[in-house]
Amino acid sequence: MLDVEVIGDGGPGAPAPAEVERLVGLALASAGVEDGHVAVEYVDEARIAELNAEHRATGGPTDVLSFPIDGPGPSTGPRELGDVLICPPQTEDLLEATVHGVLHLCGYDHETDEGEMLGLQTRILAGLRDDDGDG
Repeated sequence: MLDVEVIGDGGPGAPAPAEVERLVGLALASAGVEDGHVAVEYVDEARIAELNAEHRATGGPTDVLSFPIDGPGPSTGPRELGDVLICPPQTEDLLEATVHGVLHLCGYDHETDEGEMLGLQTRILAGLRDDDGDG
């Protein structure tokens, strides 16, 4: 079972919580993950800058950060996949940031995988937009 928790308000034009849940489900399914808990939280620039400095030793705000909790492999209970934090003022596309963050929770890393993660991200978003009749 998949449990998606949406925390905060993404502001005007942000996807509804049900759309975020659907998008998280698509991204997880594309990565072969069928169950677990994911939290998607919208945060302000000060908070994401603080986390960026603390966890990545990088100054200033960024668009999205992911914090995986349970690693791959068997779990003794419900799987805690992790948290995706998105800063709407730093993000051009909240749907893309959501998919990007979730794929990081699944172990993808665009800085080391020779394009696999970003290719999957593109395919997920293209399929989503085709489903919605936007492309």
